[in-house]
Amino acid sequence: MLVDKADAPSRFLILGSASPALLRQSSESLAGRLEFVEMAGFSLAEVGEEAATSLWLRGGFPRSFLADSEVASLIWRRNFIRTLLESDIPQLEVRVPAATLQRFWAMLAHFHGQLWNGAELGRSLGVNQTTCRRYLDLIEGEFMLRHPRLGAS
Repeated sequence: MLVDKADAPSRFLILGSASPALLRQSSESLAGRLEFVEMAGFSLAEVGEEAATSLWLRGGFPRSFLADSEVASLIWRRNFIRTLLESDIPQLEVRVPAATLQRFWAMLAHFHGQLWNGAELGRSLGVNQTTCRRYLDLIEGEFMLRHPRLGAS
């Protein structure tokens, strides 16, 4: 309510993310008062061309990219993925086993740069193409994948 006061002599900047459970407990709608800012990891322009190999291998998440060693970076990435699949996604009330999503994600990595073929991925996972598309939307919604859409810029 304090943020909405028109005559307030102050401004508020609220950072971070909120769990779906906390948002559901709120008695007020945030519609029209909320802005989502998508932030990517480090880019090549930010780290410099001399760090291109490191960026490619470690990714753009700061703790992975800036880790003291390749092993520490790998451990961070594995823990991140595990937490995302086993803790964060289930909080969204998605009922897909973490192991299934991890297999799907690994398959996506192998198909990187190719045309989307949900039927082929589905056969490998033992699910139909529609289910594969739902998994893709889920991973994309968690900002772990960018999937170009027709007509998108």
